[in-house]
Amino acid sequence: MFDKETIYIVGDAQSSSNNPITQQFSAFFIGLVVDTSNDKIVEAACSATVQLTSDFARSIFIGHSIYASDAIGEEIRLRYFGSSQKTLIAAFKDAQKKYKQAITARSKAEITK
Repeated sequence: MFDKETIYIVGDAQSSSNNPITQQFSAFFIGLVVDTSNDKIVEAACSATVQLTSDFARSIFIGHSIYASDAIGEEIRLRYFGSSQKTLIAAFKDAQKKYKQAITARSKAEITK
């Protein structure tokens, strides 16, 4: 289903204690499939109690560069008015950090081959 150039990254963040997502999952997380040949997000999902929430968040991320933090953050602020808006941004930033770590690790592994 996914090209060999893709990797899967999970970013997580704490949502407020009264958020239904926290009550169901204990944390908020976003899963991203990123094409490492161009850094584009090709698939996305997030922990959500309503499928529509995950579908809507998915529509914000797909097609963007994993490095487009300002553009994605702004789009979330302008379009996503769920109770986990700030948490979604924080989870994305965590995913970015993990992506950079994964790319660095892969580069080091390729050098040592």
